[in-house]
Amino acid sequence: MTERLFLDDSNLRRMQATVLSATPEAIALDRTIFYARSGGQPGDLGVLRWPGGEAAIADTIKGEGETILHVPAPGAALPAVGASVEGEIDWERRHRLMRMHTTLHLLCVVLPGIAVTGGAVGAEKSRLDFNLPDPPAKEPIEQALNEVIAAGHPVRAEWVEESVLDDNPAMVRTLSVQPPRGLGRLRLLRIGAGEPPVDLQPCGGTHVANTVEIGRVVVQKIENKGRMNRRITITLA
Repeated sequence: MTERLFLDDSNLRRMQATVLSATPEAIALDRTIFYARSGGQPGDLGVLRWPGGEAAIADTIKGEGETILHVPAPGAALPAVGASVEGEIDWERRHRLMRMHTTLHLLCVVLPGIAVTGGAVGAEKSRLDFNLPDPPAKEPIEQALNEVIAAGHPVRAEWVEESVLDDNPAMVRTLSVQPPRGLGRLRLLRIGAGEPPVDLQPCGGTHVANTVEIGRVVVQKIENKGRMNRRITITLA
């Protein structure tokens, strides 16, 4: 099992960890700040360092069970099993992904009650697909999105009992990806300090601490992707 440090603090940039296994295909650690590709968010890039060596990490993916695998770049040196390593993520890329991912949550806020049928987080552009019969106007969505961003809402993760979803099934906005069940607890992302919050959804991704960190965003385009599917693509200004 790999302890996921990013679940409680998305702003960690470096960590110390112990090597559990190391092959040219993947390095497993006992703990990590590297986010593993899932839920539409890419895996982190970065580097692992140890006395006398280092390995560039070209991707981070999920392994068996609760293991996270750090994929070394081709030809990279490998640490010894049991060695202590320092891990550092590509922070500029990660922070862009955090800004993008948080913006997608806010996109759900400005389109309340509409189910999400798919999505993808990217450093350069991100998108959500909505179950809508007609494409909405681009300008009002962009204006509303930037207004809620500029309001400076705090963003934090919290853990609740899994049964919360049984009482509040509408909390899950995404039809294509369901939160994992069977672990006993559930991670929610809360945006806003008041009650009710601006947004509250199950999410295992990484996010900014306050919406103002996002900065201004642009709704790049809105496309028809099927009879009841409208794709909204956003970029950071």
